[in-house]
Amino acid sequence: MFQFGSMNSIYKNILEQIDSGVMLFDEEGTLAFMNAQMYGMLEMQRYDLTGYSCVQMLNHTSFSRYKKKQLLRLYRETVYKGKTSHEFMDEYGRYWKVTASYGEKMNGYYLFVAKEISDYKQIEQTAYQNDNLAMLGKLSASIAHEIRNPLTAIRGFIQLLRPHLQGLGKEEYAKIILSEIDRANDIIHEFLSSSKPTPPQVAIIPVSALLKEVVLLTESEALMTGCQINLHAPHADLTVSVDVKQMKQVLLNMIRNAMEAVSDKESHTGGRIELGARRDGTSVRIFVSDNGKGMDSCTMDRLFNPFFTTKDTGTGLGLSVSERIVKNHGGTISVTSQLNEGTSFVISLPLIQ
Repeated sequence: MFQFGSMNSIYKNILEQIDSGVMLFDEEGTLAFMNAQMYGMLEMQRYDLTGYSCVQMLNHTSFSRYKKKQLLRLYRETVYKGKTSHEFMDEYGRYWKVTASYGEKMNGYYLFVAKEISDYKQIEQTAYQNDNLAMLGKLSASIAHEIRNPLTAIRGFIQLLRPHLQGLGKEEYAKIILSEIDRANDIIHEFLSSSKPTPPQVAIIPVSALLKEVVLLTESEALMTGCQINLHAPHADLTVSVDVKQMKQVLLNMIRNAMEAVSDKESHTGGRIELGARRDGTSVRIFVSDNGKGMDSCTMDRLFNPFFTTKDTGTGLGLSVSERIVKNHGGTISVTSQLNEGTSFVISLPLIQ
């Protein structure tokens, strides 16, 4: 008969030293053992859960609602559905894999081993992005050649027909066709930019000047969508070496995304977009925040993947291109979001000392 209580102390010490969390329940569903790593993962004091049953653990007042939800899902996937492993992301954005051992070989005991796999997930996502971008490179070259030439011809003929349409009182048709051709060309340009972004043509510019110019370009559009852009100009003289055109593209993309998030929110009143920057050691952190509809964790996980979009008319390339541009400048880009609360993007760039 398997008796954990009679285990030699040396084996218990080994379980205390490993970098995985270990949790063991007896045949009655009562916690028989939990190592220090698992207590740390659950953010509990040592021995707080000793003797607790599964149900008592799920009702423990020290657990957040999110943790209770994850524990319940773990129970459902392993014990109820019979799966031997389960992966999930915690409230801090870390990825975990839990493996379960039970059955005759455990004499009715249930053993759970949890290990953080955030690094593996990052490698997996990077490989996935690289595969997509490699495919995109081949696709975009073909698109540029096969589609741009006929679009140019169509555009030329429409401009020749424009006076005739104007005489018939149908000039609006020509405007619509030309507008749609320009939109198609923009999509092709995004494909090309995503697959082969041009090297940055850098210039030294104050961050405050860059932000002010972006606000001037988007202020009227923001008012039309019913939101206000608040500029928090940095107090210190922060200067960066960037390709101004590319960095404007990144910020304009984020601000326009913020406008759409604000307009898509159920309550349209009081839409705000906050734009600013602050020093962080040898870097400057530029932030774009909104009080729009926000995103769930699943959306954020895929946000920078090529072709991923939540818009009906989006290409799914805007943020993928933006991330590539920021990385080419030696910077990083991150995002935090809460449903119905808003989203915040932070771009970190090296400062010119």
